[in-house]
This record gives sequence, C-alpha cells and structure tokens, in this order.
Amino acid sequence: MPPHDRFAAALRGFGPLGIAAIAVIIAGNLVVAPLSAVLVLAWARRSHTPWREIGYARPKSWMRSLITGVVFGIALKLVMKALVMPALGADPINQPYHYLAGNPAALPGMLFAVIVGAGFGEETLFRGYLFERLGKIFGTGPGAKIVIVALTAGLFGLAHFHDQGLAGVEQAAIVGLVFGTIFAVTGRIWMLMCAHAAFDLVALALIYWNLESEVAHLVFQ
Repeated sequence: MPPHDRFAAALRGFGPLGIAAIAVIIAGNLVVAPLSAVLVLAWARRSHTPWREIGYARPKSWMRSLITGVVFGIALKLVMKALVMPALGADPINQPYHYLAGNPAALPGMLFAVIVGAGFGEETLFRGYLFERLGKIFGTGPGAKIVIVALTAGLFGLAHFHDQGLAGVEQAAIVGLVFGTIFAVTGRIWMLMCAHAAFDLVALALIYWNLESEVAHLVFQ
C-alpha cells in the first residue's frame, strides 16, 4: 500500500468508511447476486488488499482445481439430497424452484445465477471477503478460524431463507460449514467456485428433469 494512501487504509479499517464499505458490499446482492462480488474486487483493488487475502491465489494446477471442484460439488449435492436433507425431514421437492421443472425458457437465467451468481458471487463474498474481514477482527489462529467458519456458514444459511425457507437455511449452512472449512485450510477459492457451481448445476438438473423425489428417496423410502 502506498505510504500516504489514507483512503485505502480507511477502506481496510473498521472506522466509518470501512463499515460503510462492508454495508455497501453486502447490500450489493440485494440488487443482483454477482454485484457484491464485483464490489469486493473493486474494494480489494482500491484498498490495496492482496488478492491472496480474499482467496484469489493461483492454484498449483488450474485443471486439477476445476476437476476436483466439479467432482466434489456433484458428490456433495447428491449426498445432501439423498442423505442429509431427508434425515432432517426436508420436503424432497424444492417448491420455490419447482417451476423450473421441464421449463427450458427459465434455463438461461438460472444458468447465469448458478455459475456467475453462486459460483463466483457467493464464494467471493462469503468465503473470500468475509473471511478476510472477520480474520482482521478475530485473528488467524485455529480457534479464530473455527469461529469464522461458523459465522460465515450461519450468514450463508440465512441468506437463503427468503427464497427457500428453513430447508434452504439448513442446506446452505451445512454447505457453508464444508466450504468454509476447506477455505480456512487452503486459503484458495478457485476450487470452491467450481464446486459451488457444480453443486447448484446438479440441483438445477434434478429439478429440471423431475428427479428430486427419486434421489431424495434413494436411502429413506
């Protein structure tokens, strides 16, 4: 950071400007899902925050990150749908999004929301940015990371209440714990972006082809 850039220092701090930046960034998703992530990147650039601090660290292998993320995201969604959510008593049908079943006209918008809004947008906000901000408050030790994982998972869950209700909160909170733990250990976000997009693409496919109930009853009849 340039030595006399007080504006950048204020953006990274927790004074009035820093708190206002946090509020604006979080509110961005109320307009459109990827906006918060775009604002995070703008904040990182203007505040001279190193990209690696928000998880944008170059992976050892881009291809490995892609493949690992896709496979992990698919597997996690199937486990959640067939095991975890039925065990919690969730409706096998995602009612708020059931309008997508056999509805090709809705696919372009949902594909954008899943890949850009969720994969890029939510991971940048909930893992990259919030981990960085909370890390400045709680520190980076093991205990602090546990607290940060729990807090971000809770916020991630609550962010899904407005459109998916309690079941959406439960699923998102569990996924947030899984993704948050991985991010806390690796500090890299690219694999998680791929996993998140794959997770939601599988969810979309199950709804579109009307396979939700069938998968949800694979274990619990």
